[in-house]
Amino acid sequence: MTEFPPTDVCAVIVSYHPEPAAILGLADGMARQVGAVVLVDNASGGDWQLVLAETLSARGGALLGQPHNLGLAAAQNIGIEWARANGYRYVLLLDQDSEPGEGMVASLLQALQTLVLTNRMAAVGPRFHDVREDRDAPFVRVGFPLNRKLWCATDTQHIACDFLISSGALIPLAVLDQVGPMDAGLFIDNVDLEWGFRARAQGYALYGVCAATMHHRLGDARRALPLGGQVVVHGSLRLYYMMRNRVLLYRMPHTPPVWIAQDLPRVLAKLLLFGVLIGPRPRNLRCMLRGLWDGLRGRRGACPAELLPKREPG
Repeated sequence: MTEFPPTDVCAVIVSYHPEPAAILGLADGMARQVGAVVLVDNASGGDWQLVLAETLSARGGALLGQPHNLGLAAAQNIGIEWARANGYRYVLLLDQDSEPGEGMVASLLQALQTLVLTNRMAAVGPRFHDVREDRDAPFVRVGFPLNRKLWCATDTQHIACDFLISSGALIPLAVLDQVGPMDAGLFIDNVDLEWGFRARAQGYALYGVCAATMHHRLGDARRALPLGGQVVVHGSLRLYYMMRNRVLLYRMPHTPPVWIAQDLPRVLAKLLLFGVLIGPRPRNLRCMLRGLWDGLRGRRGACPAELLPKREPG
């Protein structure tokens, strides 16, 4: 059985105004697990970039600073192209707030090595542990009226799923050549969902790898609900992209109809939660309704300038 050496893997990290110590720690940790680390920064600025650029370059990687915020998907594509140009065979996509576990890449590679023998593989991804809720997140199979949530029972499991969170996803570049790059028009949110649906529509398989672990923060915060329980809270602009991009996905031929059917009630639920119960309610509602409207019109790319927070004069 042919080994997939970690030196064939390039980690692609996308950052946007990260916490300097955290991004330096992530890049340093990943450099010990892969052949190279390339960080694509969306116009954050800061002295930390000088330190990191020197460190990555010395280890065969690079920091690719962008003049403005291109969004998550476009930045991922830039990192993927760097990996391709420098001869890597696999990319490991990472967000700035993820913390890969020890040996995560080796576990993903071993699983991919096994799964490609019997499956047409698109990608594998790790088991996520949400540090705020102190529990693992499940892998998901799309269903109606509800998705099927599949949790790891043992570390030896490989779980077939319909999409993977992009952070931690290990993808062969040969698959990206066939399936295509990340959809830059989505900018942020549902980028991983769309790519997963596209890969599945072309006959590829996606698997979660229980032996590979990653800590990750899902959402911006947690908020208590009036009648009990908690909900993941996102900023108003993220709510715009969530609403717009889900409508864009509804219109794509590779999106499973069953996902559309069970996602539609979530639109009403989010409008109620963030437009009525959780503030800032007027701004949340404005952004969500504009997102739905722009999705119906097929608008892509960055959000409208009028939705951006106004800067104070002076």
